[in-house]
Amino acid sequence: MKKDLGALPAVFPMPVLMVAAFDENGVVNVMNAAWGTICSSDKIALMIDEDHKTTKNIRTAKAFTVALADKANMEAADFFGIATGNKMPDKFEKSGCHAVKSKNVNAPIIEEFPVTMECELAEIVQTDSLHAVVGKIVNVVAEENVLDENGKIDPLKLNALIFDQFRSGYYVASEKAGQAWNAGKDMMKAAQG
Repeated sequence: MKKDLGALPAVFPMPVLMVAAFDENGVVNVMNAAWGTICSSDKIALMIDEDHKTTKNIRTAKAFTVALADKANMEAADFFGIATGNKMPDKFEKSGCHAVKSKNVNAPIIEEFPVTMECELAEIVQTDSLHAVVGKIVNVVAEENVLDENGKIDPLKLNALIFDQFRSGYYVASEKAGQAWNAGKDMMKAAQG
């Protein structure tokens, strides 16, 4: 029997995304964002408030990176969600993480995180219900140890953090359950008669 829980953001899993941008002085800022998703084959949308230091930096630099947080770097990822760049301007320095400038966009790549999307600012969408930063993905860089034999990112090697909005927990995927666009083939055949 189902029980009413009220209005809550009941989507699981959510990503743990490290959004990084330079400020006007070239200082790195990183934030932890769970409310982000791919919105086109070459675009990512981040539902982040306009008052975040990172959002302000993205507006100025017109570029940003989005890294997938992993279990090995959970402490730093969580720190980037707890500390705000508006009150702690040197939070990246205090994290002990390292950054290099992207070769493709005017944004930092955080070296500790294994997969990073390099993005140009495509647009900022603002309505009464939404503030979204949309980036055009121009390149993805990945550590070789998270790639499979075909050069594709292997989620089980990645150990990407998954955010649980229900109890504010971090998880990782531990097994492949099936193959997309294949697991439902028998149902499709039956439905088509």
